[in-house]
Amino acid sequence: MADDSVAAVHTLGRRELALKHAKLTQHVVDFRALPPLPAVDEVYLALGTTIKVAGSQEAFRAVDYEANLAVARTTRAQGATKAGAVSAMGAAVRSPVFYNRVKGELEDALVTLGFGTVVIARPSFLNGNREALGQPVRPGEGLALKVSQMLRPLIPANYRSIEAAKVARSLLAAVPSSTGRRVMLSGEMQQA
Repeated sequence: MADDSVAAVHTLGRRELALKHAKLTQHVVDFRALPPLPAVDEVYLALGTTIKVAGSQEAFRAVDYEANLAVARTTRAQGATKAGAVSAMGAAVRSPVFYNRVKGELEDALVTLGFGTVVIARPSFLNGNREALGQPVRPGEGLALKVSQMLRPLIPANYRSIEAAKVARSLLAAVPSSTGRRVMLSGEMQQA
């Protein structure tokens, strides 16, 4: 928000965040029935859950596909010409893995909406403070992250865990300067 080229930032969420800034307007919404939204130039999509947290594949799809697509459609109708989305390593419409298939379906759907730019971030395992975000801490995740940090020099860059902040910085840098469809893999985002 310190970027002088950004006049305003609008966020959509199920609850208000503690974050406050003069340029920030938070919209508490029901993603199944979005209200009219303000005109925007760019949209960043990072809504996501897990099947375990969602409770079912249908509930997972409602967040990771339907809610993201609803926001993209609404902002596109309001003038957005550029979109950035957090997807997943291995995302593919024909994936036998449900999670990756849903992510691939969203990627393909975004491209059909007519944005001049669609930047897809495909991070590896996301590393971040889930507790601080009000998300459940997953058992075994801390151990997996410690092991991956110890083995980091041996793990190819695209497969290393990555901080959520690096993914965000990568999208914020790539979306304004890109045209067409661009996919950023985890290795590229490690440098952010």
